[in-house]
Amino acid sequence: MSIVEVKNLNYRVKELSILENISFSLNRGDYTAVVGPNGGGKSTLINTILGLNRDFSGEVKLFDTPLEKFKLWNRIGYVPQRAIEIDNKFPATVLEVVKMGRFFSFKKFWKSHKEDMEIVESVMRELKIFNLKDRLIGELSGGQKQRVMIAKALVTQPELLILDEPNAGVDIESQQEFYSILKRLNREERLTIVFITHDIGVIEDNITSLISINRSLLQSNEPRNIFNCKVMREVYGIDSHLINHSH
Repeated sequence: MSIVEVKNLNYRVKELSILENISFSLNRGDYTAVVGPNGGGKSTLINTILGLNRDFSGEVKLFDTPLEKFKLWNRIGYVPQRAIEIDNKFPATVLEVVKMGRFFSFKKFWKSHKEDMEIVESVMRELKIFNLKDRLIGELSGGQKQRVMIAKALVTQPELLILDEPNAGVDIESQQEFYSILKRLNREERLTIVFITHDIGVIEDNITSLISINRSLLQSNEPRNIFNCKVMREVYGIDSHLINHSH
């Protein structure tokens, strides 16, 4: 089943072309990284798929449904860029923040409070943050905040999880835990995952597909095919010399 299908997508802001003739599809169970230079159109692409950019030409489908007719947004979990940049004085506990994801997604089709809480607790335990439930969100480390935001996205029980540069401002140890969580969600729960990243050196072994974009789509194939000098030069616009250590 096609989860995301994009055909001949073009997006402009006044006279500036941001995306040009983008076409690709993602299937259930894919684990896809989106890479490219700053200003290359990565976040614009994600925002268009999420229905946040409407003035585009071309076709976007979610779960085989045209974007303009798609309504079941609880099927998609989203962690935006700089999600962990929360005011340290924000008066909400970890539990309250995670619950927001559940309640906001089911405003019309309300489930029992007991079932909501069971799902929230299950996700928090899975991400090892249940012990933080009574802590204020502003008191947490960057890595802890990151897991809280992922939990907030997962409590809707989505079939597609989209993350926009989720590791920005997060330490190396927390990044490793983050990639381990994504790998497990994808392989054990068959969650389809799309995330924007600059960490091209650590993603090759985990992802199943890769999209590289710099206004136009430069690659969309086996991940290892992007790790060569020619493609890196096309994607990032700089001369590079790559050495691949297989271990």
